[in-house]
Amino acid sequence: MPQPEGQELQQIRARRESLRERYLRPRQATTVRGIHHLALICRDVEETITFYQELLGFPLVELVENRDYAGSSHFFFDIGNHNLLGFFDFPGHDHPPFTETIGGVQHLAISVSAEMFDAAKKKLDDAGIEYLGPDRGVEDSVYFRDPNGVGLELYQERLGVFNGTTLLD
Repeated sequence: MPQPEGQELQQIRARRESLRERYLRPRQATTVRGIHHLALICRDVEETITFYQELLGFPLVELVENRDYAGSSHFFFDIGNHNLLGFFDFPGHDHPPFTETIGGVQHLAISVSAEMFDAAKKKLDDAGIEYLGPDRGVEDSVYFRDPNGVGLELYQERLGVFNGTTLLD
């Protein structure tokens, strides 16, 4: 995808700064308790379970039939801190391959310890899964895709912190 340049890039940066000035406020309490689960669509239940549980070490904690679509599975992985990563499959639906588009998931950043980061990189290498990083001056992230095309980032940063800046206490 071509990146903006010149005057177009300057306008985009000016717009972002305008939005920062208008909407960033002193920290206030949120109105919700948090994300219960993120629900994504997979093409194959077993392939997805194998990837997340066996490769990445996210325990499968539930696998049930989707209440809204007969035959569809709805399943959840524990991704720590009382957060769940959920998936659906939709047998009979013809889903196109992943594409990065409006409303789609660009990537899911998952906080990991240094030990988990090193272990995950080794598992990715052993499994022949390509990843980006650490690169671009970011030594604490790797980016790769799950079997469904979902972008994942393993990020050696504490929850609520971004680029060393505490955003949430």
